[in-house]
Amino acid sequence: MRAAFLNAAGAAAAIGVIIAPAVPANADAVETIGILQGEWQNVTVDRIGSAPLSECVVTGIRNPQYQTRYVHDDRHGHHNDRDVVPVVTRRAITVSLDCSG
Repeated sequence: MRAAFLNAAGAAAAIGVIIAPAVPANADAVETIGILQGEWQNVTVDRIGSAPLSECVVTGIRNPQYQTRYVHDDRHGHHNDRDVVPVVTRRAITVSLDCSG
């Protein structure tokens, strides 16, 4: 059981690296934020300047965070032979914008 838990933890760490968003820098801010909100549960925006969002440019996407909970998987009906699997319960990411015009 300990080995299953360690394998699940390693898999969760690897998934965190693989799932990083693929949105190019200098992309349209409104479109980028919309895409990320569709894929992520929580998008935080930091910005420089006071131009409207439609005039902002994405300068960076960073800090993807995953909150994972480990649950027992007893799909096979053997309660003494359960595996522990990671389930992502929350995802967050930060988008940086240049709104200086």
